[in-house]
Amino acid sequence: MSSPYTLQINQSGPTEFVFQVFSTSPRIQALLFCFFLLLYMMILCGNTAIIWAVFTQSSLHTPMYFFLSNLSFLEICYTTTLVPLMLSNIFGSQNPITLAGCGIQMFFFVTLGGTDCFLLAVMAYDRYVAICHPLHYTLIMTQKLCIQMVGGSLILALFLALQLTCLVFTLPFCGHLRVIKHFFCDVPPVLRLVCADTHIPQAVVYVVSILVLTAPFLLICVTYVFITNSILHIRSAEGRQRAFSTCSSHLTVVLIQYGCCSLVYFRPPSSTREEEDRMLALVYTFVTPLLNPIIYTLRNKDVKNALKKVVSRNR
Repeated sequence: MSSPYTLQINQSGPTEFVFQVFSTSPRIQALLFCFFLLLYMMILCGNTAIIWAVFTQSSLHTPMYFFLSNLSFLEICYTTTLVPLMLSNIFGSQNPITLAGCGIQMFFFVTLGGTDCFLLAVMAYDRYVAICHPLHYTLIMTQKLCIQMVGGSLILALFLALQLTCLVFTLPFCGHLRVIKHFFCDVPPVLRLVCADTHIPQAVVYVVSILVLTAPFLLICVTYVFITNSILHIRSAEGRQRAFSTCSSHLTVVLIQYGCCSLVYFRPPSSTREEEDRMLALVYTFVTPLLNPIIYTLRNKDVKNALKKVVSRNR
């Protein structure tokens, strides 16, 4: 009996892929569809609320909230790149994705994910300047510099994503079973379908992962060493608590984002377990974008007050 995921494509190279479904049970499929759709709507609503609050409230027109609104915008674009196609395939209807479509999805995923990681490092630098050099904060974190750092993060991520995607999709694919054992066109599961030597592409994946994950994470660690040292020298307990509260939200998102991504992209191919990769990918596809608005609103009085003003104004 042939596999339900087998596509009859000649050996000259695949033109379409299908994704492996989460479950073949109609009841479980329906539950998963409703669950993921609910999470997706919450991500859209939560991050849109933060963007609207920052845009409409003059009290939030500061570098920190400028970066936060850009982070929320990235989360919306990031999940929209992945989730709609995932939802359309969750019932196992075998909707294929073309080779070009898979490449486009990978390109936007790497671009937006990389920009997200770089932006988290930028936000750490912003907190460093605010806490370690408060008197020079407005002089250093100018509007021009903030725009340049966000633009630089995007341009660097675009460059790396273009190189990686072009490399992956110039490789030959073989075999009749064109099933991506994932819910989107991520780099590791697509590389598993390549029938050529993947040592060089895998090495490039490691290099890009170091640039996107390790380098920003090390920068964040260094900045927080200086931040912690400065906070400990604050005399008042209230001042220390306020400084820690502005950093704890950012650190929570950083640890989840970098931790899950590192487990996926730094493990050798021989030890990679496909189901574990899918579960970890669900975390940085749904959990992190959802935590962003929740953490920053629950732990930030300024954002909560701004959202209350927006809600009361629209009544």
